Amino acid sequence: MLQKIIRTDRSRTTIIIRLMVGAIFLSEGIQKFLFPAIRGAGRFEMIGLPSPDFLGTFVGTFEIVCGILILIGLLTRLASVPTLIIMLVAIANYKIGDFGE
Repeated sequence: MLQKIIRTDRSRTTIIIRLMVGAIFLSEGIQKFLFPAIRGAGRFEMIGLPSPDFLGTFVGTFEIVCGILILIGLLTRLASVPTLIIMLVAIANYKIGDFGE
């Protein structure tokens, strides 16, 4: 069971997808710290989420850590769970909710 969680597919297609997804989450997480008013706490405050300062730091940290794990292919199955939750919340708030442009 542990080997299944740790092991990753080494096919070229999987590596390319892993690199793209990991790079996107890593860059988005870094942007939450570089531009907190636009990408981090300010965005969470705008959409009405509670404790935007905490959530900005929390989500940014998870995006950076999980992005790096996905990039290097370590614990990709476990790292994909928080990134999936982040994406579902983003879709619910921006595409389905009233906050889309």
